[in-house]
Amino acid sequence: MSEKKSDKKTYYGIGVMSGTSLDGLDIVSTLLELSNGCWNYKILNAKTYPYEDSFVKSLSDVYKFKTIELIKFHNYYGRYIGNNIVKFIKEYNVKPDYIASHGHTVIHNPNKKYTLQIGSGAEIYSVTGITTVSDFRTQDIALNGQGAPLVPMGDKLLFSDYDATLNIGGFSNITILNAAQLIAFDICPSNIILNFFALKEGIKYDKDGEIGKKGSINEQLLKELDNLDFYSSLPPKSLARQWVENNILPVINKYNISNQDMLRTLYEHIAGQIVNVFNYYKINNTISTGGGTKNSFLIELIRSKTKTKIIIPDSLLIDYKEALIFSLLGLLRLLNEVNVLKSVTGAKKDSSSGVIWGNIKQ
Repeated sequence: MSEKKSDKKTYYGIGVMSGTSLDGLDIVSTLLELSNGCWNYKILNAKTYPYEDSFVKSLSDVYKFKTIELIKFHNYYGRYIGNNIVKFIKEYNVKPDYIASHGHTVIHNPNKKYTLQIGSGAEIYSVTGITTVSDFRTQDIALNGQGAPLVPMGDKLLFSDYDATLNIGGFSNITILNAAQLIAFDICPSNIILNFFALKEGIKYDKDGEIGKKGSINEQLLKELDNLDFYSSLPPKSLARQWVENNILPVINKYNISNQDMLRTLYEHIAGQIVNVFNYYKINNTISTGGGTKNSFLIELIRSKTKTKIIIPDSLLIDYKEALIFSLLGLLRLLNEVNVLKSVTGAKKDSSSGVIWGNIKQ
């Protein structure tokens, strides 16, 4: 970095995120400032680099790859991230101190002690020449944690004015900030399953719930979904694509109903699970981000079921909050500060997680 870490209070970073919705690679440049023990942030620039359809298929199927092909794709995807960061840096003329990349989750089964986020940090560093932090999850799993969620530390440091932070992405997840001890967990699959049925209608996603709201709720399907064991288990807990394939799809596939009715039932399920969490933790207000926050039908449905005030921020924060927070998590790792909390993941201890590639400039 351009100044000694012990003296510097302002940091310029790049955060990179690829989520389960598979819409593209999110890149942000951030300004993070530590003042009087409090962190402040600003998203300076942000852009999503959309994935081509063939690349979406590769990312969807990569968990099926054989070992050599998986390693090759892991490195290829790292170079892909690095090349897009170089484009981003040139386009916005930014000079980051570091890069923090979440990678793309391929496999996540913490109960069997394994997880994999592809996108080699070594390749990102090789392409960009900028100190890179990646692989944030594996250390926590080695410490008997879930390796997820990771965002709560950023929520605690940047959004503590709210009772909770809600993210509606591929999965809906929440950070409970009004509890004596920070709690966070995945609530339920959201866009990952909504988009699955939108694609059957020939569209990538159900904008504003336009298809789903025309359908009818299948009460028996809704009851089966709501009674899945995951929802009655206490945190720490996390979800992954494989859980959807093993638990949600077998239930759904028993029902021969229209895509409209399926989507309407899924909206009811998602809204109901989110509201259950609001009620259980007595959430008075929450900020909501992630692509699902832009689905007006889903947000209206949630609001109709709860007294919790749902604050919708500007579009920049809706779309790029997770990339922003990974920039902060990467910085905390470089400063050797805690960025993963045992109260959230269930690990034996808090940790400063992430693998550092390259040297920190002094």
